[in-house]
Amino acid sequence: MTYFADLSSRQVAALASSERVPVLLLPVGAVEPHGPHAPLGTDPLISRGMCERAAARLAGDPGLRVLILPEVPYGVTRFAAGFAGGISIGEETLHALLTEICGALADQGLPRVMLVNNHFEPAHLAVLRRVVETVHAAHGTKIGFVDLVRRRYAARLTDEFRSGECHAGQYETSLVLADRPDLVDAVVQRGLPAVHVDLARGDVTDFASAGMTEAYCGTPAQASAEEGEKTFSVLTDILVEAIRELV
Repeated sequence: MTYFADLSSRQVAALASSERVPVLLLPVGAVEPHGPHAPLGTDPLISRGMCERAAARLAGDPGLRVLILPEVPYGVTRFAAGFAGGISIGEETLHALLTEICGALADQGLPRVMLVNNHFEPAHLAVLRRVVETVHAAHGTKIGFVDLVRRRYAARLTDEFRSGECHAGQYETSLVLADRPDLVDAVVQRGLPAVHVDLARGDVTDFASAGMTEAYCGTPAQASAEEGEKTFSVLTDILVEAIRELV
């Protein structure tokens, strides 16, 4: 079994005493507009895809038992204000939810939790970093966080990702095409012009005022499933390495 919620209570109780060290992956993201062509759930979809691939790669590892927790698809997404479909929650709400999830697992002898996130709004990332500190202080355990915008990880990803022009652009759209091509409007995607907005710059407060009038930046017209599979492979490498570091 790969999904934590598919286990019975008795099976979960047995995890803490198993010879295979249990590591629980928690996919995180946000529900927000991703252009006129990609789904609102792009971010958690990518996080879940990373988790599934990492769990599959480590399925035969004699020392690890990797399980995927039910995802947390809501995050801080004020950049999406003014566009239909964005569902933003506050920093303290997200912090409380994630710390309590991790704390509940730690109290059951399951302290190794890895946050797997693909929503990069600065306020959202700040919460995830704080969650790691809070859980460690409260429970004496170190949870993991794959912080993809850190240089050690970003250097391994695509040029568009590193440029900051990657919201619903070639990078993210390719990943969705690799996992759920049925969720991408290919006709609209292929006709979208490039939008050059660097979301990594410090003065961005929302998509519209930054010039992202259709809630995307980058070059989604150049996205492909082939690129998405290659990127997923790199993301899986990164996650597997982080899991091993956590253990």
